[in-house]
Amino acid sequence: MNAEAHPSPLLFNWQPPRPRKRSIFLFLCASLLLHAFCFYLFQIVYSPAVALLPPPARVNLITADSEEGRNLLRWVDAEDPALAAATQRPPESRQRLLPKVQHIPSYVLQGPRLRGVPPIVVDTRGPSVSPPGPVPGPRRLTPPPLGRISTRFSFSDELTAIGAPESQATQFIASNNETPQAIRFRVAVASSGLVRYCFPLNSSGDTSLDEQARQYLVLTRFRPDAAAQPPADAADIWGTAILDWGNDLTRPTAASPSPSP
Repeated sequence: MNAEAHPSPLLFNWQPPRPRKRSIFLFLCASLLLHAFCFYLFQIVYSPAVALLPPPARVNLITADSEEGRNLLRWVDAEDPALAAATQRPPESRQRLLPKVQHIPSYVLQGPRLRGVPPIVVDTRGPSVSPPGPVPGPRRLTPPPLGRISTRFSFSDELTAIGAPESQATQFIASNNETPQAIRFRVAVASSGLVRYCFPLNSSGDTSLDEQARQYLVLTRFRPDAAAQPPADAADIWGTAILDWGNDLTRPTAASPSPSP
């Protein structure tokens, strides 16, 4: 019975919250009154400081209207330092009068150069037959001009054992005027004498010459001897081909400058 008469309080308060609109309205009114009081205090009671402007500048002019002014102007003219330091000509002198300058001859400042006295004892000896002079050096001999050196291929012993190489005559055309380097090729020749593979091992410095040399080797044929004819199914023979460049290359000519209009 006692437990039902005095119920235990709940853990949470489930009552609806009270409206607080009245408190917010009171705070707004108090803030408005406080702002009005501060405005009255700082704008009306304590008036803002007024900045005082400096007095206007005054200029006093000295004129010749009064006796005091005329005396002051005379004193300024008399005590002018520019007039005291300047050289004033007399009024009767001419303005463009040339100054009197004394003529000074040139031989007074710099004397003439006199020739030396000849020696008393005269040398009557004749000239020497071998006067001193530069020592003649050995004469440089100009080397004779080189003849025409043709470009040639040299093959290793493995390839020359097949037969004599035969190729068509061709003219190699260079793309620049630099001296090319010798090229080495790795070549594979079939039993019939045809070149199956051709790989460059280095470059001559001119890609155009490299390609022309490779085409030249590809078109080369080796004629095997009839007595030592290898079978048709024989393996390819690998060897080395070296191309030595001569002076028979066709060089590019320098383009002539176009005439100006």
